[in-house]
Amino acid sequence: MRILVWLFRAAIFFTLFAFALNNQHDAGVSWFFGQEWRAPMVFIVLAAFALGCAFGVLAMVPSWWRHRRVAKRHTDDVALPAEAKPAEPPPDSTLQAPPRDGL
Repeated sequence: MRILVWLFRAAIFFTLFAFALNNQHDAGVSWFFGQEWRAPMVFIVLAAFALGCAFGVLAMVPSWWRHRRVAKRHTDDVALPAEAKPAEPPPDSTLQAPPRDGL
């Protein structure tokens, strides 16, 4: 299974590498007041992708903080002294851990 995952990753890498080699001609991005940025198209696509990823992460930060705050408040409310904790049932053997190597 690991070999298939690495072959899939290699295929994605070589596909993107071929895309970059095929898009080396100059392209321009027109800004305000007649300004223009000229660069190879692959750099423009990479910059747009990086800005999109950064925007997505920054847009999720407030939600992550809120969920973290709620989870911390919940664990603080539920915390019991060690001697008062009920005995935990044995783990269910039907539950399985998630796959270790994901994509």
